[in-house]
Amino acid sequence: MLQSREQLKLANPAASYYDKKRLLKRIAASRYIYLLVIPGLIYFCIFKIFPMWMLVIAFQKYSPFAGIAGSEWVGFSNFSELLKDPHFYVLLRNTLAINLMNLIFFFPIPIVLALMLNEVRHEAFKKLNQSIVYMPHFLSWVVIASMTFFMLSVDVGMINKLLMKLGIKGISFLSDPHYFWGILTIQNVWKESGWGTIIFLASVAGVDPQRYEAAVVDGATRFQQIWHITLPAIRPTIVILLILRLGSMADVGFEQVLLMMNPLVNNVADVFDTYSYTLGILQGDVSVGTAVGLFKGIVGLILVASSNYVVKKLGHEGIY
Repeated sequence: MLQSREQLKLANPAASYYDKKRLLKRIAASRYIYLLVIPGLIYFCIFKIFPMWMLVIAFQKYSPFAGIAGSEWVGFSNFSELLKDPHFYVLLRNTLAINLMNLIFFFPIPIVLALMLNEVRHEAFKKLNQSIVYMPHFLSWVVIASMTFFMLSVDVGMINKLLMKLGIKGISFLSDPHYFWGILTIQNVWKESGWGTIIFLASVAGVDPQRYEAAVVDGATRFQQIWHITLPAIRPTIVILLILRLGSMADVGFEQVLLMMNPLVNNVADVFDTYSYTLGILQGDVSVGTAVGLFKGIVGLILVASSNYVVKKLGHEGIY
């Protein structure tokens, strides 16, 4: 019977010692690469891991004066209050609707854009196009919101001015609830589509060139090469990013929505992020605000686990 690696190490302590020594040597040889990881680890520790112990506030009637140790424990009453709030279903509808529109219209565009950029043969022109489509990612949402106002407002908006010159009555894009979700989706597409191509372009670059050469010999057109070679090759990347995207279905860009919402569109603009901000910061109800954030995290975990299970049942590789 074959022995496991652990049993062999226990039987031969010297082998375990030399394994550790080789590991330390590899780490020492790659020390500068590990140094590059340190800023990312510090960021996640400070902003992601250490704050998690504050989630106990969601189960308390938290008072800043009493602190966590002195605040009253109320169990799941904050979650019960959230679920019984008549506004909860409005928040759920708005959050899901905005994310579904992004999933349907935004998610495929970086894939298509990456395939188009990959087909550009002139290297300088390709790099120029990549730089152009990347640039909007580096603009803040404050700038994006200002540009949207400049384009769509009734008074100074360029589109409404053009409509009026054509004899068409101006449209209140920013104050009409029917346009709000569409405007958010268009903003996301314009700002993040180019940046989203980076992973897909890296995945396309890993495809074996010999497969394309064999396809050319067989008489395949460029579209056939994309359909039968490129897309199947990047399918694992698409599936993984889709699972991660489904995991953030309860999460909407807080800054974007906050900057674009106004009293006339609140009914379609209010989402869990803005609701948590209103309760926790503006009204001082930190406990319910924290409960909203924890609820979002639990929903995201369930969606990631369930979608990963379905993907693996369909024969694809999941994220774990």
